[in-house]
Amino acid sequence: MSQRIRLSQGAFALEDDRFTTVADDEAPPPGDIIVSVARFQADGDALLAQGRAVGVRVAADQSVDDLAYDLPRISVVALEFPKYRDGRAYTGARLLRERYSYAGEIRAVGDVLREQALFMVRCGFDGFEPVDGSSPQQWADAAGRYRHVYQRAADGRAPAYAERGGEDAL
Repeated sequence: MSQRIRLSQGAFALEDDRFTTVADDEAPPPGDIIVSVARFQADGDALLAQGRAVGVRVAADQSVDDLAYDLPRISVVALEFPKYRDGRAYTGARLLRERYSYAGEIRAVGDVLREQALFMVRCGFDGFEPVDGSSPQQWADAAGRYRHVYQRAADGRAPAYAERGGEDAL
């Protein structure tokens, strides 16, 4: 069983991943699975009818808006970072949390590095598959590196101007 880093109640921990990622041309194994957007749109009802939890992997060039109707039935949304410098998944995570009030796991997959931890957490990610072999403690250190933030985000932290009492300044 593979593992991932999970953020829960402010703490990072290494957890077993109960989900298996299944390619579009593979038969789904027993248990909980993560499939592509296309496969979910074609077979999602049948997969869910089997009593399994289903997650959806969203490529960087796809929109999370395509999943809006089905989000209450989706256990995990895995947003793909094809390269660490491709930030489209940040937008997807923020839309899922703020526009769609998605409460399930939002997982960062692909070229995921701990240097991005603070930004990912601020946008709403709470599951991580890092490629750099980093530990949960290293992720906690990276996510907590800066005390102040300068804009509002999905994590609900107050920006520095609000901490100074200047909430009306903007």
